[in-house]
Amino acid sequence: MPSIPSPAAPATVPTHWERGDPIADALHFLRMSGVVYCCSELTAPWGFHMPAMDDCLMFHVVTSGSCHLVEPDGSTHPLQAGDFALVPRGAGHDVVSRPGQPTPSLFELPRTLVSDWFELLEYGGGGEAATLVCGAVRFDDAAVRLLLSALPGVIVLATADTPELAWFDSTVRFLAEEARGRRPGSETVITRLADILVIQALRAWIDRDPRARTGWLGALRDRQIGRAIVMIHRDPAQPWTIETLAQAVGLSRSAFAARFSQLVGQPVAEYLTQWRIALATTRLRQGDASIAEIAYDVGYGSEAAFSRAFKRVAGVTPGSIRPSA
Repeated sequence: MPSIPSPAAPATVPTHWERGDPIADALHFLRMSGVVYCCSELTAPWGFHMPAMDDCLMFHVVTSGSCHLVEPDGSTHPLQAGDFALVPRGAGHDVVSRPGQPTPSLFELPRTLVSDWFELLEYGGGGEAATLVCGAVRFDDAAVRLLLSALPGVIVLATADTPELAWFDSTVRFLAEEARGRRPGSETVITRLADILVIQALRAWIDRDPRARTGWLGALRDRQIGRAIVMIHRDPAQPWTIETLAQAVGLSRSAFAARFSQLVGQPVAEYLTQWRIALATTRLRQGDASIAEIAYDVGYGSEAAFSRAFKRVAGVTPGSIRPSA
């Protein structure tokens, strides 16, 4: 195994930072794979439960009528036509015509399968109508999982009454028209529009919500600490130290270490290790490289050193999470 190269010039920082767009690097990796999409025509009273789905983001677009999203703790979010609700970490929840309705699992209701990942649902008691496009998408990139972990349990964008989100409302209307028409290829148009809406909803929340100024997202907005995070993300194999990162962003060692810990919530070395293990976990699950190759790619000089770090952080050995043959 060749030794890890010594740190010559720091990794190139994306031009997003030169343009003053500190979140762009995290959003750059938003690549979704659809798990399921469902177009629903519902008549009151109705309700269904969305079971928890690990490593998934769920969403609901209300294209007509109204409904309520109910979290496990009972927190209730009323949704009107044009509203877009995100459940970033895939927690189980209910969607109902009004609170108190029975909620069988969505996957227990009779649905028409259009393809392996797209389905239609007609359900309810014959009263007031509502239509929704719902879905669950998976992100494989470690940067995106960090982004999602920094978000609240539910995000709701009420687009119809928000002038600066008029573009979002028009996209929802386009999606609703496709859902109603069910023309050839509609499922492809709907899923691609839904994916765009997910990314745009995340951008809108980050731009508008004060909570995006705190924690890891807040650290990304700091020009120097955010730049260091991007460098770690883009070149994890570099033997980064507090000294090399501090020099690269123009801070003293002590000032950089203190500021990083304050904004990110953990020391530099701990963040670097967790990032490397997160990247390695994704690679291990893909099963396209040996453990030794992955160890080198994420910054470890030997498989043994990598295995020790992985077991310490993940609690299991690298080999235990590789897909079985």
